[in-house]
Amino acid sequence: MPEHLQRPSASHIERLVRMALDEDAPWGDLTTQSLVPSEAQATAHLRARETGVLCGEDLFRFAMQSFGNVAVEFTLHDGDRFAAGDTLATATGPARSILQAERVALNFTQRLSAIATQTALYVAATEGTSARIVDTRKTTPGLRILERYAVRCGGGGNHRFSLSDAVLVKDNHLAAITENGADNITEALRAMKTRLPHTTHIEVEVDRLDQIEPVLAAGIDTVLLDNFSLEDLRAGVQQIAGRALVEASGNARLDRIAAIAATGVDLISVGALTHSVRALDLGLDFAVQS
Repeated sequence: MPEHLQRPSASHIERLVRMALDEDAPWGDLTTQSLVPSEAQATAHLRARETGVLCGEDLFRFAMQSFGNVAVEFTLHDGDRFAAGDTLATATGPARSILQAERVALNFTQRLSAIATQTALYVAATEGTSARIVDTRKTTPGLRILERYAVRCGGGGNHRFSLSDAVLVKDNHLAAITENGADNITEALRAMKTRLPHTTHIEVEVDRLDQIEPVLAAGIDTVLLDNFSLEDLRAGVQQIAGRALVEASGNARLDRIAAIAATGVDLISVGALTHSVRALDLGLDFAVQS
């Protein structure tokens, strides 16, 4: 697997999967325990019902191995593309263990693969440009590290992970300081910089072209052009002229991504990578061994 994917840590995966398993079967699996013999052995194949990009193999494996000695072998790995009908993995072991883990294992793999697949479509639409697709903080609470990993599996990049990682001054921040008497945005941003470590990346969102110069005058690192028309995006890129990175955000639908990328922006942040994906259609084909 490529190094840039940087898998989530084993401890993080264990914590999230155990939480999900406890939620799914807080007092055990009544159906399986009352119906399936404890000695029954089974083989289950994880198969794709549609094309996509795989993500979630470590979570699938840990879920499957949480209730017994289940062997899991993947034929593909995170970041690999697959077609409908492909077998992605095989789990072999106690039937009870596989059945109890099935839904949690699929839930994680279906959602993360959906994010990776969606991201790959957006990345493909920027081919031939210098624009990079990145995610946002519009993630499922508690699952951000997994969903951002899925974005990387699809070829995208990550924005700041949390509010603690970098400064992103948005329109509501500017409105708050303006209402409190800070009419000079440049001076307000310069004052803010004196209260930050010198290594802190600073990004400022603007929604009009005339806001760009006062922001650049403060020496910020990235200008976020929010909900700009294509014409204004091109004008903003020309105005900034390399003095800062340029990020486009807002209305970043897949059918507009190629046109946005062609304006010359450096980054396109897309909330839809994580906040509105449809779970990918993966299934577990199950057979009890005689």
